[in-house]
Amino acid sequence: MDKEKLYQISFQLILHSGNARSLAMESIQKAKAGKFEAAEAKIREAEEEFVLAHRHQTELIQGEASGAQFDLPIILVHAQDHLMNALTIKDMAQEFIDLYKKLD
Repeated sequence: MDKEKLYQISFQLILHSGNARSLAMESIQKAKAGKFEAAEAKIREAEEEFVLAHRHQTELIQGEASGAQFDLPIILVHAQDHLMNALTIKDMAQEFIDLYKKLD
């Protein structure tokens, strides 16, 4: 896999992970305001973004498993950081929604 392709995949990971993180944060705000259906909708939207991000991540993993060799650009490491951070935020957002429902 060439460096340009790695950069394209990295930017797609950053894009979809960032979208998912933002949607998860919005879900917390919706739940805080007592808008639980809207909060759950935002979580579902975040999940859709994760599906897109995971497709790109899987492309990289499958390429490497098939014997493709490539240098590891720092932007790819950064993209993985974004994905992991977004996953954590989404999990916490679901916990906040559940908590706000209990408090309501």
